[in-house]
Amino acid sequence: MFSKEASRKLREDFWVSFGKSFPTKWILYNTKVKDFAFKFHFDTKMAIVSLDLDHHDLEKRIELWERLLSLKSILKEEYLPDAIFNDSYILENQKEISRIYVDLEGGSIHNKDSWQKTMVFLNENMLQFEAFFEEYQDILIS
Repeated sequence: MFSKEASRKLREDFWVSFGKSFPTKWILYNTKVKDFAFKFHFDTKMAIVSLDLDHHDLEKRIELWERLLSLKSILKEEYLPDAIFNDSYILENQKEISRIYVDLEGGSIHNKDSWQKTMVFLNENMLQFEAFFEEYQDILIS
């Protein structure tokens, strides 16, 4: 069991190490689409790379989601075959969003032995998400 401070330090060390190992300028929130962002997540159970639709206006979120669904086969066939589409994903804070994601189970941010595999997973999958976005952003942000 880790103290809050030890856990915080491990998280910080992981993300600093990830940034040094893969010094990439990620798109993340800079998509030019309101409440449409790419995210990294790594905790004690799994790592996730996601595209989150977090629009407070449900109609706009649905409209964006439908655009993404129209590209689902392309995303899965050409970029991320293991992508999971979830139109009603509940975050830890109970907020509902729409999310497309890939996950890697079995690693833990508290286990440094799983860090390298997780960093490679995060990097490779975010590169694929961003390549997809770059290619189809005209459809997504029109």
